[in-house]
Formats: sequence, structure tokens, C-alpha cells
Amino acid sequence: MILNYESPQHLSELAKGSIEVMHFLRTFVVILSVFGTSAVAQSGARILAMGDSFLGTNSSQNRCIPSVLAKILKEPVRNRAVSGARIIYKLPISGSLGFNISRQYRKGPWDWILLNGGGNDLWLGCGCGRCDAKMNKLISKDGTRGEIPKLISKLRASKARVVYVGYLRSPGAWSPIERCRDEGDELDARIARLAKRDKGLWFVSLADLVTRGDKSFHAPDMIHPSPKGSAAAAQRIAKIIARHR
Repeated sequence: MILNYESPQHLSELAKGSIEVMHFLRTFVVILSVFGTSAVAQSGARILAMGDSFLGTNSSQNRCIPSVLAKILKEPVRNRAVSGARIIYKLPISGSLGFNISRQYRKGPWDWILLNGGGNDLWLGCGCGRCDAKMNKLISKDGTRGEIPKLISKLRASKARVVYVGYLRSPGAWSPIERCRDEGDELDARIARLAKRDKGLWFVSLADLVTRGDKSFHAPDMIHPSPKGSAAAAQRIAKIIARHR
């Protein structure tokens, strides 16, 4: 009998490979649902949406934020948002398929790019607890440094204007993200500071959209938006784009 002892480094590499495979398989479900829109339906699109499940939720009913935005503006919106995506994401295979939000970008004749992200980094990355280090990696207090400003700078270099949309807040009822309220407020404040420095960047806050006790803006999981929540967010975004066309 031959015993094959693996070095700790080798086992670590195998573990990373297994994670990559699991993410890769899971990604196909997301890719088929989110990227499955026909090229014909999206031909001529000049608005690109990038982000996480906040933008993708309700897509099966054509009631996600980008779909509602397309209806309001009467023009196509190409939605490349992926559920579970993060701003900071290091796995290369699943990252290239959209779990890294920056990798969702594709060159195109984009006049506008709708962007969101950071929620999964804070909720899944640090549990909305001791998040100072993670927050600073996302965006510095003055809004000038970090992965979010870096991504926005890249998008703005394409000459597209960018609308960054924030997240809904819990209505005060039980929610897995109830403890993320302070982190959400701080993330909003930092992105808003960045937007003040760039005339081609707008920040849309949704912090005041949900009144206390009103669950109607949330899906049953109390994390993602309901169709009503998606529609309300899309209305705010549409006002910015319509005003500055």
C-alpha cells in the first residue's frame, strides 16, 4: 500500500480548486437566467446595468430594476448583474463570469451605466460587524480611494455616465440584514462624497424609501426588493437619466 501525503500548500490549492468548481457550476444557473436575454431584445441598448442581486431580483417576471427602468425610459437596458456578486472578489473563473462586479463590464456604446454593489462584501465579508477594514478597501472615508472609486473611474473612462444606486433599509421588522443599517448609511455617505467630485456620476440613495413597519418594499426574505421595491428604485433612477439626457 502506498500512502500519498499531500503538503498543506497542495491541500490548500485543492480546496481553492474545489471552491472554484462549485462557484463555476452555480454560476451557470445565474448566467442562464440573467444573461439569457436574446441579443435581438437588447440590440441598440445604450444603458448597461452591473451589480448584484439587488438589480437582478424579480427578473423572471420582467420586474427587476433594469426591466422597469427600460419600460419607464422606453429603451432597452442590458442587465449583467449577478446574484451574489461582490466588488472585491478574487476567484478568477467565477469572477470572470460576473461574481466580480467589475468583470461584468463589456465594451459598448453605453451612454449610461447603472451600478450597485458592496452589500455582499459587507454582509458576507464581515457580517456587518467589524467592517472598518473592509469598508476602507471598498471606499475611503473621503470617497477618493478604494475598489469602488477605481471601478467607477474605469467606467467613466469609457465616456459613459454612471448612476450608483444604494440599498433599501430594513423596515424595522426582522431581517437578516437589520444589523447592516449603520454600514449601509456609511457606504452611502462615502459614495455620495465621491459623486460630488464627478459631474458624470450620480448617487441614488434609497435609505428613506421604506417607512418603518412597511414590509411591502421587500421580498419575503426581507433582504431583496419586492416588485414594488424594484419599481420604486427604478423610478428614482429614471428621473436622473431623463433629466440629464
